[in-house]
Amino acid sequence: MAVTAKLELDGQIVELPVVIGTEQEKGVDVTRLQAESGYITLDPGYANTGACKSAITYIDGDQGILRYRGYDIAELCEKSTFMEVSYLLIHGELPTAEEFTRFKDKILLHSLIHEDMKSFFTSYPGHAHPMAILSSMVCSLSVYHPELLKPNPTAKEASQTITRLLSKVRVLAAFAYKRSVGEAFAYTRPELDYVSNFLHMMFTTPMRDYVASETVRKALDVLFILHADHEQNCSTSTVRMVGSSKANLFASISAGVCALWGPLHGGANQSVIEMLEDIARDGCHYRKYIEKAKDRNDPFRLMGFGHRVYKSYDPRAAILKKYCDQILDQLGISDPIFDIAKGLEEAALTDPYFIERKLYPNVDFYSGVLYRAMGFPTNMFTVLFALGRLPGWIAHWKEMIEDPGTRIARPRQIYVGPSLRSYLPLGQRVRAEG
Repeated sequence: MAVTAKLELDGQIVELPVVIGTEQEKGVDVTRLQAESGYITLDPGYANTGACKSAITYIDGDQGILRYRGYDIAELCEKSTFMEVSYLLIHGELPTAEEFTRFKDKILLHSLIHEDMKSFFTSYPGHAHPMAILSSMVCSLSVYHPELLKPNPTAKEASQTITRLLSKVRVLAAFAYKRSVGEAFAYTRPELDYVSNFLHMMFTTPMRDYVASETVRKALDVLFILHADHEQNCSTSTVRMVGSSKANLFASISAGVCALWGPLHGGANQSVIEMLEDIARDGCHYRKYIEKAKDRNDPFRLMGFGHRVYKSYDPRAAILKKYCDQILDQLGISDPIFDIAKGLEEAALTDPYFIERKLYPNVDFYSGVLYRAMGFPTNMFTVLFALGRLPGWIAHWKEMIEDPGTRIARPRQIYVGPSLRSYLPLGQRVRAEG
């Protein structure tokens, strides 16, 4: 027997279907609410609204659970690689050895960008933010692959688009950085894996070939895995919304990059380091800022603590904390920024104010510290987040276009503006003073 919810409106009982997920998540389907009652739901920020059904990622914020396609995030970080996780998210299953080899070979094959695109980079001013360049260049890829812009691509055409994006976006990201520092572009090498190739393109110069240590390579691989997907977040929802209009994958991902740029989303890891730098300039008195964060009348906000979804410790943060400690120890880095970060972390984990409110360090806190330790400039942090999130965005776009029930996204609103009024000629309009 179907389960329904009953809603009484103006004396009318409206029955709404209840939808139950595989992990017993429950939702009320309001698809027919407006048609049957004239009412809509109002949910600013969509905090309590399910926009779709998805088989990609499961999150239980109360229990601190994060799973990709049923696999626990900690197990994937320990045993898998970013490339393997990318395949899992996009195709639904972990690859066989043959499938994985084929997948990696395609990624390597499509790692070059059209030589004309290099002139695009040089047209940007040197101080241009890499995220601005990345979003523009991802969209520009569509110019060079018009055969992949069909509104209803076949499975083969979608696969070609996906492969090119996965391969080329890391190249675009590295080139955006090279442009910002005025250095020569470095290309991928066939003997290097995905993450090692990105590090090579970032830090190799004509004078010195960069070879990443296994410690750094593994830590960045784990960072990418942890960022690979996070259910219906702001940027993923943006990719789905843009893609619902039948926009091509390049345009949809470009929109996702722009959404991720915001300081309340992917830009949060950059905000963490900027906050730590501000504290350092103020004499490294981090306890002063702990007290400021606890003062309701103080506008200061402690970046990198707490999370909208997780009401316990962010499982991604628990994994990154271990790598953060390893990196700082093995690289022997001496930096007051890291000392402040450790002090803030310790205070937050032991202070009753933070414990009661479940304001634990989140993934943005540790990722910013790790990126800095690896030598990445602050303005590249959000770009790194985008690289990690790319397979998740692609997976959601693919899931959406393959669903025959997908409709163009078109939210409703409650209008609160003026009622009907008459037009006055320009000379008759008078603004009341005060």
